[in-house]
Amino acid sequence: MEGIILKRISEHKETIEKFSGLKDTIKKVAQTIINCYKQNGKVVLFGNGGSCSDSMHLATEFVSRYYFDRKSLPAVALTDNVSLTAIGNDYGYEEVFAKQVEGLVKKGDVVIGISTSGNSKNVIKAIEKAKELGGTAIGFTGKKGGALKGKVDICLSIPSNDTPRIQEGYMLAGHIICEIVENKLFKS
Repeated sequence: MEGIILKRISEHKETIEKFSGLKDTIKKVAQTIINCYKQNGKVVLFGNGGSCSDSMHLATEFVSRYYFDRKSLPAVALTDNVSLTAIGNDYGYEEVFAKQVEGLVKKGDVVIGISTSGNSKNVIKAIEKAKELGGTAIGFTGKKGGALKGKVDICLSIPSNDTPRIQEGYMLAGHIICEIVENKLFKS
């Protein structure tokens, strides 16, 4: 048991120690979101499985608060909408995010598709739809980036091929982004 604990801590540290290489990308994502909010836009997030939970977590940080009380920022995790069950039933699982993007995203909004492999077809379809509508597309992926990497305006590729380490990286990067956005919009 102790061996597993120490191994996973070591792997986590190894991934996080590579984060200085993501500094410019994190700044770019944060500035893109800041610009979106300054233009009265919204942030739309989505993913499958653990990435679904990550999208809900980050949407909550924008809507509620991160470090301090402030005005709510418009953000939505598409997985919070039960219409995805109707879309999945009527159109197929590959459309569950794209169909919602079609109804929610307008020019200037930021869309964040989260996929550890970068190859989730429903995430890719939604990113393509968002770009078609004039949204800025951001991908959160693992080290390789998959097909998503070539479809987005900005790709935050966590430097790992291990799903749990990638998801841990999403939270660190996402929290840093939330802090920068909150500070720039409400403390400056």
